[in-house]
Amino acid sequence: MAINLSKGQKVDLTKSNPGLSKVIVGLGWDTNKYDGGQDFDLDSSVFLLNTEGKTASDADFIFYNNTTGAAGAVEHTGDNKTGEGEGDDEQVNVDLSAIPAAIEKATFAITIHDAESRGQNFGQVSNSYVRIVNGDTNEELIRYDLGEDFSIETAVVVGELYRHGGEWKFNAIGSGYQGGLESLVKDFGLNS
Repeated sequence: MAINLSKGQKVDLTKSNPGLSKVIVGLGWDTNKYDGGQDFDLDSSVFLLNTEGKTASDADFIFYNNTTGAAGAVEHTGDNKTGEGEGDDEQVNVDLSAIPAAIEKATFAITIHDAESRGQNFGQVSNSYVRIVNGDTNEELIRYDLGEDFSIETAVVVGELYRHGGEWKFNAIGSGYQGGLESLVKDFGLNS
């Protein structure tokens, strides 16, 4: 049975699941009824961060146009442009045992594509979640439902996998940002 997390809660992942190395990070969302005449396209992305909390290069920014990073240990499975249907809207496969030692954290975010020009924000998004699934057994291990705390934000950092004492843990972050993906890219040390 999956552990349901609250915002800010941290949970051990590999220590309580011995032998776990391959996980699937599933991200999902729904859009509320929206009458702005524009399509709603949300995107997931991953920032692979060093001890300073920054990406070392563009190669450490994983998204629909750069689907593989960390020497193949992190793989984005593709862009879902509508978010329709049940289950995960986008997924990222992570081989925890193969992530290079220089990477301390994998931070996951959801952003709204062209949010500014379309006049969209996370106040129009509901049922957002991130879940961690055992990649070998498909068992859901951790789930974090973000709730409805967002209004004007155009990007949300949902959570992070991070190393601690030789083990991997998960931190449910749930922090909203204005400025969309561009803002996150700058915060994590890349030029937009």
